[in-house]
Amino acid sequence: MMLKRILWCTSAFFSIALPFKAASCDIPQKAIRDTTVVRTIYPSYNISPKAPDITGMSNTAVQQAAHIKLGWNIGNTMEAPGSETGWGNPLITEDYIKLIKRSGFNAVRIPCAWNQYSDKKSAKIQDAWLNRVKQVVQYCVKNDMYVLLNIHWDGGWLENNCTTAKKDSVNARQKAFWEQIATTMRDFDEHLMFASANEPSTNDATQMAVLLSYHQAFVNAVRSTGGRNAYRILIVQGPCTDIAKTNKLMGSLPKDGVADRLMVEVHYYSPFNFCLMEKDQSWGHMFYYWGSGHHSLSDTSRNPTFGEESEVKSAFQLMKAKFVDKGIPVIIGEYGAYRRNTPQDLVVHNDAVDYWIKFTTRQAIANGLKPFFWDIGVAIDRRNNKILDQRTINALVAGAN
Repeated sequence: MMLKRILWCTSAFFSIALPFKAASCDIPQKAIRDTTVVRTIYPSYNISPKAPDITGMSNTAVQQAAHIKLGWNIGNTMEAPGSETGWGNPLITEDYIKLIKRSGFNAVRIPCAWNQYSDKKSAKIQDAWLNRVKQVVQYCVKNDMYVLLNIHWDGGWLENNCTTAKKDSVNARQKAFWEQIATTMRDFDEHLMFASANEPSTNDATQMAVLLSYHQAFVNAVRSTGGRNAYRILIVQGPCTDIAKTNKLMGSLPKDGVADRLMVEVHYYSPFNFCLMEKDQSWGHMFYYWGSGHHSLSDTSRNPTFGEESEVKSAFQLMKAKFVDKGIPVIIGEYGAYRRNTPQDLVVHNDAVDYWIKFTTRQAIANGLKPFFWDIGVAIDRRNNKILDQRTINALVAGAN
């Protein structure tokens, strides 16, 4: 399998393996006041606003989260540079969506690029791309799947620029894009959710304030289009989607004109050395084994030295206490551990991967977190619509049940 492409989306996870420390940063009872001012750099794309329509949109965020059982990422596809097939995956088909559902999932996350399909001067997104994304969303909704549609890394125009210097220009593009996306997708019912970003690089309070302005621009843009978007569930990302940073820095949520329609997103690939690391580094080496009863007796140098069960529990308990217990659902938008061919003790390695997936999925759900497994076509073959790694699917479903 090709982990390099997974790493494209996971630059934030080196810190996740470090011990978690609870912070005193709590969500206030009321959201922050909207102080976002978006300068007019691009034309307004909110050209056909509608009156609010709650038809098919009755779920609050908590009620919606209760319906989401187990999620799946269509990774390295609609966010790929160049085209939907730019990283070697085929076009998404409805048969593929049906296979995901048959495999035990009722929610899909669609990482999506928009900037590469837009005019650089006007921020106008190509109609053909908007319609193609809408078609894929329709495949999911038609098959009673919940859908999380985001703006992914997308060249880093937002993710790499959570700075005061870039705040105005990024907010203008965020507003322009979401006005277009929201208008195009407005008629879908509550099965469709929007996510503001992916893994915004944010490391201190100043950057966090900028990130909150990006989230506020997102909320304002979606709500302004009206119709069902007036009540749609919206998802905002913690800093770097890192649990420790989110616990420490995310002290408030955007202001929203409708109550109880926001969720928070984090990601989890911990310990990085086991989940995603491709080669040994000066600061640490790859782990091939993980968890109680799944250490190798013959390849001991590859056993983990940190980041096992207790740290999974501690991390998820932080998100439960900070958000879930206060009525704010949390999505684990990406998580996963993956099989390697190199371990000396291959039987123990594969058992450890199964165990990590099952244990982490189970702990997420036990703490009220909604998990979406990251796949780039390794576990499910999208070209021939067949399962390639039944063990991974079995571990996910077992963890969810």
